[in-house]
Amino acid sequence: MPLKALIFDVDGTLADTEQYGHLAACNQAFAELGFPIEWSWTEFMGMLHVPGNAARMRQALKKHDPSLPEAELDLVIAELTRLKERFYIEKCLPNIALRPGVRPLIEAAVKRNLRLAIVSVSNEPQIEALLHHRLAEFVGCFNPILGKYAGPKTAPDSPLYRRCLAELGTAATETLVIEDSESGFQAAHRAGLPCAVIYNHYTFGQNFTGAALVANSLETFDLDQLAALCLPPSDA
Repeated sequence: MPLKALIFDVDGTLADTEQYGHLAACNQAFAELGFPIEWSWTEFMGMLHVPGNAARMRQALKKHDPSLPEAELDLVIAELTRLKERFYIEKCLPNIALRPGVRPLIEAAVKRNLRLAIVSVSNEPQIEALLHHRLAEFVGCFNPILGKYAGPKTAPDSPLYRRCLAELGTAATETLVIEDSESGFQAAHRAGLPCAVIYNHYTFGQNFTGAALVANSLETFDLDQLAALCLPPSDA
C-alpha cells in the first residue's frame, strides 16, 4: 500500500523544544512565584521519563516543601502550569527552530496530498503555537492534533495513536509515525504503527528495537526513501 499519512511527535521531533522551551519556561515560572528552584539541563533530562511538566514540577515542589498540603499544592501547580505555558508560547517558541529536514518533509507530504497528524504529550495550545511560529502555512494540514487534553499518549494500550489512526481513516501499513524517544516509539509500536525514530542527543542510545528506521536526522531522507524504508512492500 502507498504511504498516505504521517504522524509526528512534537517535542524533540519537530523541534528541540525540551531544552530551549520547556526547561526555560519551567524555570521562569518557578522564579515568577518565588520558588528557589532552577533546573539544569542535566536535571531536566533526568526527569524526561516523567510524563508532563506539571508532574515534574509537582515532584520538585514536594521535595522542596514536603509539608505542603495537597490542596495547596494543586493550586500552586495550576498557577505554575499557567505561567509556564505563557512563557513557553510568548518567550521561548519565537527562538526555537525546527529540526533539520522537518520542513522539506512536510512540504513534500503536502504536495503529495498526504494526511498529516500530531500525537504528543504536550498540550494542544503549545502544539498549535509551535505550528503557527514555524509552519504557519501548513497549520491547517495537521488533523487531528492530539495532545495532553486528548488523553495519555504513553498509556499501555496507546489510546492516542489508535484514535489518531481511526480519525485519519488510513491503514497502519499506509501510515508512518515519526518519533524521537523510546517511550514515543513504544506507544506507536504497541498500536501496530511503523515508526521512524529520529533520535536527538538526549534520546541517543535508548532502546529502539523494532523500529522501522533509526537515524539522527530527517535531512538524510526524502519522502520516497522514508516510504521505501519504513513500510512493507505493497506485494508482501
